[in-house]
Order: sequence, then C-alpha cells, then structure tokens
Amino acid sequence: MCKCNDTHEDIQANHGISRREALKGAAAVGAAGVAATFAGRAAADNDNPYADPAEPALPPSDMKLDLSRAALVVTDPQIDFLHPDGVTWGVIGASVTEHNTVENIESLFKAAKAAGITVAVSPHYYYPTDHGWKFEGALEKLMHKIGMFDRRGPLNVEGFEGSGADFMPQYKKYMEDGKTIVTSPHKVYGNDTNDLTLQLRKSGVDQVILAGMSANLCTESHMRELLEDGFEVAVVKDATAAAKLPEGDGYLAAITNFRYMANAVWTTSDTVKLLQES
Repeated sequence: MCKCNDTHEDIQANHGISRREALKGAAAVGAAGVAATFAGRAAADNDNPYADPAEPALPPSDMKLDLSRAALVVTDPQIDFLHPDGVTWGVIGASVTEHNTVENIESLFKAAKAAGITVAVSPHYYYPTDHGWKFEGALEKLMHKIGMFDRRGPLNVEGFEGSGADFMPQYKKYMEDGKTIVTSPHKVYGNDTNDLTLQLRKSGVDQVILAGMSANLCTESHMRELLEDGFEVAVVKDATAAAKLPEGDGYLAAITNFRYMANAVWTTSDTVKLLQES
C-alpha cells in the first residue's frame, strides 16, 4: 500500500508499470484478439480476395437514393485507363477485364441519363507545363514519363481525339448530349484541384454515385474529398478497377477503404435498379 504523501510518479514506480503502459498493454491484447477474429473470418470466406466479409463488423449502409439531389460522377473514363491501347493497360487491364469495368460504367451512364439525374465527369489531363513540376510522387513520375493523359495545351485540342487523354468512344454519346458536366481537369488524384464540387453544389446535388478510374487513386481521392465536402457518397465497386503491381493490388486497397468510409458500396446492378425504382 502506498503512503499518502507518495507522488504519482512514486506510485507508478512502486507498481512497476505506468498507467500509459497498462493501457498500451490492454490495447495490444484487444487488437490481437480483433486481428485473430478477423483472420478467422477471412479464412472462412471464399478465395475471392474482394468478396464481402461473411460477418461484417461495420454497420450496414442506410443511404437512400434521392434522385432530386443525386448525381453520377465518373472519374477518368479515358482511353489510357480503359482501352487496350492505353498506356496503363499492361498493369490495369486484368482488373478492368475482371470487373467488367468498361461495360459497367456505360450501364451507369445509360441508367443515370434515363433517370434524369445530374451526370458529371472529372477528367485527368496533363499539359506541357505540368511536366515542369519540381517534385512528384512515385506515380506522378511514372505518369509523366509514359505520357499518360497528355494534351498539347489547355487551349489546344489538336491531336486530342483518339489519344490516351480522350474519352472512351462508347461513352461519348452520353457525354456529348449538352447536359453532362465535364469539369476542369484534376491534376494529381482528387477533385480539390478542379471545379467538381462547385458544379455539383450549383446543380443542387449532395448525393453522389461514384465510379470510374482508378480505384485506389483518383476514385478513392474523389470519394475522400467529396465526403470532406459534406456529400453523401455511394461507390460502385465493379465500375472501377486498379493496377496490380509488385507494390500491391490497388483494387484490394481501394475496396477496403470504400467499405470503411463510403456511405454505401453498391454493385452496378444494384445501382441501376435503384436508379430505375427511385
């Protein structure tokens, strides 16, 4: 038993462990138990690494689609990401094919237009001046090196049609209807560098159905920024895809974060049905 005039430090010394250390120890034990639980659940799931968990720990979505305030937002529906001739196809093509991404994005465009909701596209362009940046992240370096999304200038569309920066041909009939918002380009990953939020706010939108490329980069960054800006966001998980590199599977990283952060994670078929029934 400690003496009444012992200091807090004396008591800690007498007991041989600080309160902070005790809490850290308890937290470690708790984390280990949680990890073991989820490892067991993962093993019980099928071999699909992207499958929804059999016993989710997070609460289910309660997002209700309201067409009067909803928009479809598609990030980077461009040739360099989605076409076999695109510069990234060698690392992203398998994921695009596996998830039926090209066709699913078109299904969303078609359903959104039929439902009469706002449709916005957030593209990615690089101009010659962007190649003069003084510092870049790893993927920025790669994108600039391979000429991804390159255009000759912000006021010059010469050579744009059919280039890697151009949009997939099958999407143009939806985009060129005089109603689709095509925002100014984002420059790294997120929409904090373009006018997407402004365009959505001006259209009375606060619910977003989010799809496009690529899952763990621009799509996830748009999700994060839109959430921070106060939008309710549903991500369509099979209307996106990502690169598979030695550094990791981008789609697996993204789908985890979608589940953690988005207001809802839907499939294309779910979304089309909601658009038709709402």
